[in-house]
Amino acid sequence: MATASSPDGRSLASASASIPSEPASGFTISDLARDFGVTLRTLRFYESRGLLSPARSGMTRIYSGRDRARLALILKGKQLGFTLVEIRAMLSNEERKHGADGEASASVGGLQLTRNQISEQLELLRSQHSEIESAIAELEATLSKLGRS
Repeated sequence: MATASSPDGRSLASASASIPSEPASGFTISDLARDFGVTLRTLRFYESRGLLSPARSGMTRIYSGRDRARLALILKGKQLGFTLVEIRAMLSNEERKHGADGEASASVGGLQLTRNQISEQLELLRSQHSEIESAIAELEATLSKLGRS
């Protein structure tokens, strides 16, 4: 995993690397929320969308190492600007690839991306970057005018 930051400033890569291995009982929702710097609501949302599938012990969600790895990939995909629909397709492709030949190659933070996916995402992000820079320039100019009056 790469360099996404959690709200407390820790990098997500170090957060996920700081957990040595999956406990025998798995991970709780609180464990994953803390380790990845996301809210409980976020994890429940990913579960409701079929991206995570924890086991249940009564009312308690028990996440596996597979769920933990999927969460890391979901968050990497979000960091790169992909939608959840796109991320779901990438995860599905990864699972099919693992099932077919047992060997997956990760290209971007664990996500297997095609040249076309990378090109399209770069184009989208560059466009958004340009729009954001224009908005910043306009707001800075307006703020500067307000400062003079």
